[in-house]
Amino acid sequence: MPVTHVMHDLDALTLTIQADFAAPVERVWAIYADPRQLERIWGPPSHPATFVDHVLAEGARSTYYMTGPGGDTYYGYWVLTRIDAPHGFAFDDGFADAGFDPNPELPVSSNVFSFESFAQGTRARYVSTYANTAALEQVLAMGVVEGATSAINQIDSLLAG
Repeated sequence: MPVTHVMHDLDALTLTIQADFAAPVERVWAIYADPRQLERIWGPPSHPATFVDHVLAEGARSTYYMTGPGGDTYYGYWVLTRIDAPHGFAFDDGFADAGFDPNPELPVSSNVFSFESFAQGTRARYVSTYANTAALEQVLAMGVVEGATSAINQIDSLLAG
């Protein structure tokens, strides 16, 4: 499995996941740049994602939804705040309603995804920061660690295929 480390820090308001991939940085970047590849790894296997709009460009807004096993649909959006191709990007990720308007009842996370070369391929570091302890605790209770870990672990099969 690619995920090698998961840590949440209530004092720093962060969730950090590290993963290693046997592929060059440019190949891992390509997964996040291409909405059809991104769909295969953004949601956990039980909740596949569909990206309606997606361009990795500073200031761009991506919209997506995940579909659960019972057909329930969960909407979300990204606002891209920094692009450093192919080494990483930063974005705010929020929950939305069916029209992709932000859902103020649920937390927004500020995310930094970074990709660096190492001897075996690419080391990815995913850091999500929340506005307060309650927001981080809320997503932890919703299963964000399990969901994100299972989603990231899908990258190996995409790289192999």
